[in-house]
Amino acid sequence: MQDTGILDSRKLPDVTFLELWNAIILPPETKDRLLSQAVLNFTLRPNVSRADLPLHGVILLVGEPGTGKTSLARGLAAKTAQVISSEVGFWYIEVDPHSLTSSALGKSQRAVTELLGNKIPEYAAKQPVIVLLDEVEALATDRSKLSLEANPIDVHRATDAVLAQLDQLAANHPNLLFIATSNFPKAIDSAFVSRADLILSVDLPNQEACHAILTNTIEAVGRSYPKVKNLLTDPLFKEVVNMCEGLDGRRIRKLVAAACTYRKEVAFDPNKLSIEDLSRAIEHEQQQLQATRGESKSR
Repeated sequence: MQDTGILDSRKLPDVTFLELWNAIILPPETKDRLLSQAVLNFTLRPNVSRADLPLHGVILLVGEPGTGKTSLARGLAAKTAQVISSEVGFWYIEVDPHSLTSSALGKSQRAVTELLGNKIPEYAAKQPVIVLLDEVEALATDRSKLSLEANPIDVHRATDAVLAQLDQLAANHPNLLFIATSNFPKAIDSAFVSRADLILSVDLPNQEACHAILTNTIEAVGRSYPKVKNLLTDPLFKEVVNMCEGLDGRRIRKLVAAACTYRKEVAFDPNKLSIEDLSRAIEHEQQQLQATRGESKSR
């Protein structure tokens, strides 16, 4: 049974996480900078006084939903463990922020303190640890936007506890790295943001990235259904890629499966998937996206 607040816990490097690192399409220089920052946490940080170089061991990934932040964070954790030689190995912990929050007075603060003040230090005392704080705004909510009348005092106290424990962990455990993600960076407390050693915005894929993501997905499906790979040489493939502009990486990957739903014979045999099916799926996805954005603007 997992401890309260811990969604996942495993040894690194993990093969499935390394696959995520390879699957996320980002400019090579962006990945290199991310990896370098993570490596510095375990090389430079333990050897320089925090009074001179106030590193907290926090990387913050922000961006729209579906851009691959969580997968990127998991992949980064595995890649970091892979490139750093460690006799004892690395450990990965993924925090479930929603299990730590509660309307019961004082409960969130106690849960945060127990996890960050007791459980995680226990792991960090044995080996290097990388912790994923997914949807970090749920734990480090912007206190300047909270109302004591509308929000329980416990929400304020939970954020206070997160910041206090981060400071303690930064001072006592230089072999500990936090990778935080957020779809809503404006909802994160500014004091948490100021503690981040690197803030990286993960943007929607550009045309080159759309091409790489769609190609990668088709090739993956093509390993089981070889004729699907013919889509890559279709004269209309470039046009289909252009139609993906504005979609996030998750949506683009799902398009191949969605395209198989327009004709029953394709669902039974994906080898029969056509470029027209793929184009139709993209058109539908773009229409849905525009409708969703229209609803958001009208609210």
